[in-house]
Amino acid sequence: MTARVVAVCRGGAHRFSKPEELFIRLLAGEGVEGDAHRGATVQHRFDRAADPTRPNLRQVHLLAAELHAELRGRGFNVAPGAMGENVTTAGLDLLALPEGARLHLGGAAVVGVTGLRHPCGQLDRFRPGLRQAVLDRDAAGRLLRRAGIMGVVLAGGEVHPGDPIRVELPPGPPRPLRVV
Repeated sequence: MTARVVAVCRGGAHRFSKPEELFIRLLAGEGVEGDAHRGATVQHRFDRAADPTRPNLRQVHLLAAELHAELRGRGFNVAPGAMGENVTTAGLDLLALPEGARLHLGGAAVVGVTGLRHPCGQLDRFRPGLRQAVLDRDAAGRLLRRAGIMGVVLAGGEVHPGDPIRVELPPGPPRPLRVV
């Protein structure tokens, strides 16, 4: 399966879920036009309260449609945007990407992968038990966070459902994703 965009979402207020859109416009160095998390400096309310001058490494949230399908199979009513993501993908193992990977979305937009989204307590307020459902352990017992990845906009452009996604890996040894 070719990696592709399944859905795009944005929300102008700091709410958990984001409505689906026909397209979103990514702005270089800022994020999603019209989204509450847009900005060069941190916009997440908790992080902003701690240090509003930090760079915003969470301009774009990407989540796999395959996770949505798994969660629906476990009884959770989730759809694109429900977990706060801006871009829902298919055919791409987002969690296996290294830090610094570049995702070319559609014809012009490029998102640089910065790290993992930490599954916060808002997931349980949205759907009880959802936070635990997106946490797992690997064979060595290490915690796996499966709530998507975060990135920054390196090149702007419009992104539409159905757009292809091309992955460009960074040079050098891969750096595993950490929580941002």
